[in-house]
Amino acid sequence: MFMSNNACLVPSSFWLTGIPGLQSLHIWLSIPFSSMYLVAVVGNVTILAVIKVERSLHQPMYFFLCMLAIIDLVLSTSTMPKLLAIFWFGAHSIDLDACLTQMFFIHCFATVESGIFLAMAFDRYVAICDPLRHTSVLTHAAVSRLGLVALLRGVLYIGPLPLMIRLRLPLYRTQIIAHSYCEHMAIVTLACGDTTVNNLYGMGIGFLVLILDSLAITASYVMIFRAVMGLATPEARLKTLGTCSSHICAILVFYIPIAVSSLTHRFGHHVPPHIHILLANFYLLIPPILNPVVYALRTKQIRERLLHVLKAGTQPK
Repeated sequence: MFMSNNACLVPSSFWLTGIPGLQSLHIWLSIPFSSMYLVAVVGNVTILAVIKVERSLHQPMYFFLCMLAIIDLVLSTSTMPKLLAIFWFGAHSIDLDACLTQMFFIHCFATVESGIFLAMAFDRYVAICDPLRHTSVLTHAAVSRLGLVALLRGVLYIGPLPLMIRLRLPLYRTQIIAHSYCEHMAIVTLACGDTTVNNLYGMGIGFLVLILDSLAITASYVMIFRAVMGLATPEARLKTLGTCSSHICAILVFYIPIAVSSLTHRFGHHVPPHIHILLANFYLLIPPILNPVVYALRTKQIRERLLHVLKAGTQPK
């Protein structure tokens, strides 16, 4: 790192503060955060293992669930080890390239997850509105292609972000990032140069991903509900809607924390900084924790397989 003539820095690394204003409580905060991370890892690995073993779950919806589990593992592992290192060892420093890599993984896989939810909504739409064609439309190859498209979209949308920071914003007012991880706007706001392009691109990607994806998912469910209301009996309607309940819960678990965090960041100017950072961490932790719980509770085959494993583990040898 060196100082430029206009007193701006050319940093080789940044300094993550952790949770601003709560530094004295870092060691205590590590207890709930490490516990939540452990639950997220165990839960998602368990979902992957159960679906792999249980052949009756080798269906499009559960293949998409496997993709969600992998994405949730990547998202939580992109942030939690570094956050816990800050809490436990005071390891605040992060190399510039490592910081940009972390930023890419966080935003890329959040984008991919939104794409998988959109693919799952399409799966539910075909299964309910055109059930006779479901197996021919949502083949294993088609599911793989939809997952690949979601991944490529995430890479193409988010890939320019670290490159634009690297190439357009070499100078910074400070090395200190008032955050627990390298988030795009947290880095851009420290830059000395013109950040208009970076800001506009970031907002554009947010609009494309969150707004358009949520509108497409909403449209698919409007058509699903119309089809369900056309069924003959209340029992049939309830049973059909039950096949969507896990997906709807997972969507709410994903989008609501993001919406709350974004609105608080944009409009909550009087909200203490540590609240902003805690919310930003929770929206990366809550979906990985709750998605396995939702699907384990709502899916009979997963629930039965887990109970079988637990019973086998408690039986005397």
